[in-house]
Amino acid sequence: METLSSVYLKCGVSWPKNFPSNAKQGQKSGSGSHSGRQQHAHGKPPLYYAIKTRQTSTQGSLQTPHSAPQLHSAMEDVRATSAWVASRSSHVLVDSAGIEKVVSTIESIPKVEWDFEGIHYFDNGPLTVQYLFVLDALNFCFWPDKDLNYDDLASGLKAALQNDKSAFDADRLQKYTGPQLRELLRWPRPLPLEDERVRLLHEVGSELERNFEGKASNLVQCCGKSAVNLVALVARHFPGFRDHTVYKGRQVFLYKRAQIFAADLWGAFGGQGYGEFKDIGSLTIMADYIVPAVLRQLGVLKYSPTLASTIESSGEIGPGTEEEVELRACSVHAVEKMRELISKKSGRQVLSVELDLWLWAAGVQCTSLQHHRTLSIYY
Repeated sequence: METLSSVYLKCGVSWPKNFPSNAKQGQKSGSGSHSGRQQHAHGKPPLYYAIKTRQTSTQGSLQTPHSAPQLHSAMEDVRATSAWVASRSSHVLVDSAGIEKVVSTIESIPKVEWDFEGIHYFDNGPLTVQYLFVLDALNFCFWPDKDLNYDDLASGLKAALQNDKSAFDADRLQKYTGPQLRELLRWPRPLPLEDERVRLLHEVGSELERNFEGKASNLVQCCGKSAVNLVALVARHFPGFRDHTVYKGRQVFLYKRAQIFAADLWGAFGGQGYGEFKDIGSLTIMADYIVPAVLRQLGVLKYSPTLASTIESSGEIGPGTEEEVELRACSVHAVEKMRELISKKSGRQVLSVELDLWLWAAGVQCTSLQHHRTLSIYY
């Protein structure tokens, strides 16, 4: 079992001084740092880009497969069904002893602040909300193109909006073609899952126009300052965000990109205005490629020999397969258990969003970390 600091050391980079570490000696200083382009190959949101951290001491009923989520139960369903998968998993094991060992090394956790000078558009108003919703609609599956990263998407959309404030108007979103999207992003070749990206843009534009007067800000205002309600509303109205599947005969909910939208708003607006949510602590981690790989490195997750071989040989894992569902759901469940233990240790509420950031930050600095490969519109 490795600590988070040893994950950094193994990758040839120094443990960030603002992150918890129990390995004070032998750290390399500043070697092997990576550019933003490398760090965002796995589709993390603006909340995770160019983060500044503050320290806080730690001392001291399921729906049928095609139904929309109920407002009161969206995040309850994510937690309950992830736990259900973890209790029946055939390929991924959540190691309770590994969780306890990791938590015992944690001295403090980072707080998240938005980067206002980076690659993201921000005007502190409704246009930022529209930008974030379009961004999170397209924020998935970059890995098939080794040169394409999250940075290209975020900065490309920012530039497009700066050049034309109407670029993301609902009627415009419904008309984009693949080549036009590439031109918008200034990308020289077809995007991974390009047809799906175009379809999702059309869906966003159509549904915003039909129910929210074309504005994502109106969607946000309908949630009553509840992140849970926002996740449920997004998944209810926009099928492309409806991140759920069936595992061993039971429906499993993850809602990664819908949760990211809520988390991005919270981060961008500093928990105020469009980002004010009374229940931000209800969000789980955003189950992706990086977090499972880091949890495995830490000894929190253990893989079957067959799954480990597939990942280590860069083989693809099909969307909706037992292996893929277990990787994501077991990650959610494991981090929820970590959060509970850390909260008990610290005597304060710890956000899953904070832990997601923390684990992901370790992973993106390690370009040799082997993650699973799945073609999916959900992450």
